[in-house]
Amino acid sequence: MDTQSLGTSQRILLAGQLWDSVRANSDKLELTREQTRFLESRLSAFETDGSLGDSWVNVKGRILKEL
Repeated sequence: MDTQSLGTSQRILLAGQLWDSVRANSDKLELTREQTRFLESRLSAFETDGSLGDSWVNVKGRILKEL
């Protein structure tokens, strides 16, 4: 399928359908050992630090400054 031949709204709808199909089967996705170790490391760091991080407003502001 040549997605570039589709209009913008058609591509957006297609992206939504693709995402929904992935999400519907997300319980069947398997992580690699490396991904599992990374997530466990991040969880451990969070449990030790307890910081929830920065607010979305601040993060979005930093991203927009970089654009």
